[in-house]
Amino acid sequence: MNLLRSLGLAGCLLPLAAWADVGGATGGYVRIPGGAFVSALKYEDVNGAVRIDAFEMMRRPVNNAEFAAFVGQHPAWQRDRVKPVFAGPDYLGHWATPARVGTAAQGAQPVTRVSWFAATAYCEAQGARLPRWHEWEYVAAADRLRRDARADPAWRERILAWYSQPSSKVLPPAGAGEANRYGLRDLHGLVWEWTEDYSALLVTADNRNQGDAETNRFCGAGALSINDRDNYAVLMRVAMLSSLEGSNTTMNLGFRCVKEAK
Repeated sequence: MNLLRSLGLAGCLLPLAAWADVGGATGGYVRIPGGAFVSALKYEDVNGAVRIDAFEMMRRPVNNAEFAAFVGQHPAWQRDRVKPVFAGPDYLGHWATPARVGTAAQGAQPVTRVSWFAATAYCEAQGARLPRWHEWEYVAAADRLRRDARADPAWRERILAWYSQPSSKVLPPAGAGEANRYGLRDLHGLVWEWTEDYSALLVTADNRNQGDAETNRFCGAGALSINDRDNYAVLMRVAMLSSLEGSNTTMNLGFRCVKEAK
């Protein structure tokens, strides 16, 4: 379901040409070739590798300036106007005003303290969507030279080293990190990122049938859904995303968008 349309905001969409300018400021989208991928999560209805269809992904996370342009065109997503069901009290709380970030340096930083609902609305306004977990995991497995570096202990350790850093650290500009094999930047080492299906990552078919999936995410059946128990970096990300609700915001959680392959 289109979130903007359901909220009565579809008529407020920017013209395509205007959004093309905003999309250009993000460094554009990279086409990601499809392929077979063995996820760190094991699903009861998937045996072996998951098939990933080709798609396009933003080169880097959305930054504050880009999100400020969005809320300027869609005032319903400003922090003083957004409905509490769609964003918690800390939503964009680090901005100078409901519609203005602050300094130019802050504008270049990745947008954080943004809810899943707001991130979804931003992507939909570009004719895009949030990446699904398998898509994000697929591209995040790559390093500078390899499409899948997950078996390299040194690569895993570098990612875990970032997780150990305090979240209060001032963020660098989005896109400043080294590009991986696909040309994507800052999948690791900058911010966590929303996925479209974040709330279902540790929910199996069994505990979906038990009524309240929220309270069963970390119970026995959910734990059995881990395919690669040695990949602590992935497990930490899955646990973090699965603990959230769509209205939650944190100071180190941002997003980027994807589009269907042309």
